[in-house]
Amino acid sequence: MKFSNEYAWIIPLCPLVASSFTGLIAFLFPQATRGFRQICASFNIFSLTTAMVVSIVLFSEQFISHSIHRYLWAWIPNSDFCLEIGFLVDPLALIMSLLVTTVGILVMVYSDSYMFHDQGYVRFYAYLSLFTASMSGLVFSPNLIQLYIFWELVGMCSYLLVGFWFTRASAANACQKAFVTNRIGDFGLLLGILGLYWITGSFEISELCDRFVYLEKVGFLNKIFANIIIILLFLGPVAKSAQFPLHVWLPDAMEGPTPISALIHAATMVAAGIFFIARIFHLISNFPLVMYVISWVGGVTALLGATLAISQKDLKRGLAYSTMSQLGYMVLALGIGAYRSALFHLVTHAYSKALLFLGAGSVIHSIEKLVGYSPDRSQNMFLMGGLRKYMPITGTTFLSGTLSLCGIPPLACFWSKDEIITESWLYSPVLGLVTSGTAGLTAFYMFRIHLLTFEGDCRANQTDCIYFNNSHPFLKGICLWGGSDLKLSINQMNQNPASAQDVVEKNALLANLIDPADIQACSNHSLVEPKESSFVMIFTLVALAIPVLSIGLFGVDFSGKIHQGDYLPSEWFIYPPNLSFSNYSFLKEVLVNSMGSLSISLLGIFISTNVYRQVANNQKNYLVSILIKSNFFTTFSQFVQNWSLNRGYIDYYYNIWFVRNIIVLSNFISDFDRRIVDGFVNATGALNFVGGEAIRYGENGRVSFYSFVWIFGLILLIGSIVFFR
Repeated sequence: MKFSNEYAWIIPLCPLVASSFTGLIAFLFPQATRGFRQICASFNIFSLTTAMVVSIVLFSEQFISHSIHRYLWAWIPNSDFCLEIGFLVDPLALIMSLLVTTVGILVMVYSDSYMFHDQGYVRFYAYLSLFTASMSGLVFSPNLIQLYIFWELVGMCSYLLVGFWFTRASAANACQKAFVTNRIGDFGLLLGILGLYWITGSFEISELCDRFVYLEKVGFLNKIFANIIIILLFLGPVAKSAQFPLHVWLPDAMEGPTPISALIHAATMVAAGIFFIARIFHLISNFPLVMYVISWVGGVTALLGATLAISQKDLKRGLAYSTMSQLGYMVLALGIGAYRSALFHLVTHAYSKALLFLGAGSVIHSIEKLVGYSPDRSQNMFLMGGLRKYMPITGTTFLSGTLSLCGIPPLACFWSKDEIITESWLYSPVLGLVTSGTAGLTAFYMFRIHLLTFEGDCRANQTDCIYFNNSHPFLKGICLWGGSDLKLSINQMNQNPASAQDVVEKNALLANLIDPADIQACSNHSLVEPKESSFVMIFTLVALAIPVLSIGLFGVDFSGKIHQGDYLPSEWFIYPPNLSFSNYSFLKEVLVNSMGSLSISLLGIFISTNVYRQVANNQKNYLVSILIKSNFFTTFSQFVQNWSLNRGYIDYYYNIWFVRNIIVLSNFISDFDRRIVDGFVNATGALNFVGGEAIRYGENGRVSFYSFVWIFGLILLIGSIVFFR
């Protein structure tokens, strides 16, 4: 108890100190950091491990004492206004802290191998630690002002990490897009926080609900204004957790390093929005209209994300839209009042999606060793295939994450997703249909991703290739996939090896990669096969597979009780196992009741397997051949493919309605500033200059001349007075 009262601040402080130390070393001694790369990484991992240990100890104390602790210090003391800072230790904060620290440690360990040869290795670890420190500070915040500060720090860190490779135009544009989109939601959140203070006179989260109830009881509360304030608060999670219509930044965030995708899409940034709704849930639940809006925003997001993921070619982008869909599940659950189910799914999805992203990173890392860095080639699932044969551990762990997200028992996401589907059917048949249909689509596109990536034949062996004889080992045996120009160049080299040097000089891509003197053209050369990733990367995948396989069972309440009371019990997630026959009967009842959603998921897997298994093996698909004969199916499939690849045309219309209009307005303001404002200032300066020059030539130092000017001016003045009189 003593430990939990006094040392909760260690959790955010440890990664903050590590980030500050690493950042200062990299800034002050940029040349020396190359020799201390491993030391900096070890220090950051050790600091976050310390934070995780403290989180575990605090959680064990909380599990026994069932108590909530708040510790505050005056930050801005004033007679009329007093703002306090501190930390709040409760079950929700500790569960989120465990999630952030455990996933964060595994991502850091994984990054040591994934980013080892990157020049920004030390800077990357500084950003990672700052990210985890910001999220840890957010979950322990006792008031809205402190929460908003850490909320913005999380957004800033995501900007830095998404744009980590800022020299690439795509990464720079992606981080700017994420930053601007989140500023829209954060501005609404700020207005909502100020509105709450204007109504209640407090920023303390624990007091807001009681004050709203009191104000409503005495008739002081304006219902319309209060609903607007709560919806403004909801705008923050809409942007941060990629809900429609502010979801457009999420797929572009894949431009960052893959470990960042695992951290952002699992335990930190996107989870912050869900956490915020859960933190003020008792306040929001007093406004049925807002709850209705939240539930439908979540439902639309879940279905939209699933449809956009169906035909994606990029491995990471498909997983990103999957994240968007699963976040929609959580928001929907919070909107219908299924508080515990939403948080349960937040935890199970975090571990499953972290495993999937790190598995995708393992694949991309292996493919990049063959083809060099090019997302169009190294992340294209149609240019992969058969990788499970070469990367068995990555393939097996990725399959466990896929099955979990598909909702197959007894894996983690089955239990949480089934709870949400059940609750949604009880709340609204339409939302129940949306969640069930989304579950089927999820199973379809997730198995599509797995089949195209890991099953069938390695389609790289069926592409044109060039063998680099004496080049750098990184380029030796490289296989290039490209457009028609590149393939034409390769064919020319295969037909006439003597012309290889001329062909390479004419092709910009080849010229940037290799030395023409090191080329040995070939028409049928065996490619270098992909290899399993390093032990460090494999270790993190296996470590994440353990909670994916088991954590769902720990979250199931075998007693059958529903905890939706006034507070969240400290054992809301981990229930002490009691192996009695009554518990087994309840488990059997849960499985029987879930047969509907499980059948839909199995149907999605069946269709995906029949469609893409033959594609993976380059065999003729008889089912597809029959359906293609139907004009309706052909038209519909083309529409679905265009819808998915064009992101639902949402970015296109945003570009027409908002981006272009903002550019026109910005150009108008720029022209007005340059021609009117600057013109007025420049004209004033020019007139002063000309006037000063003219007066300077009149200053000759003769008294007679000055007397003449004075008398002449006096006569003009008197004459004008007499004349106009």
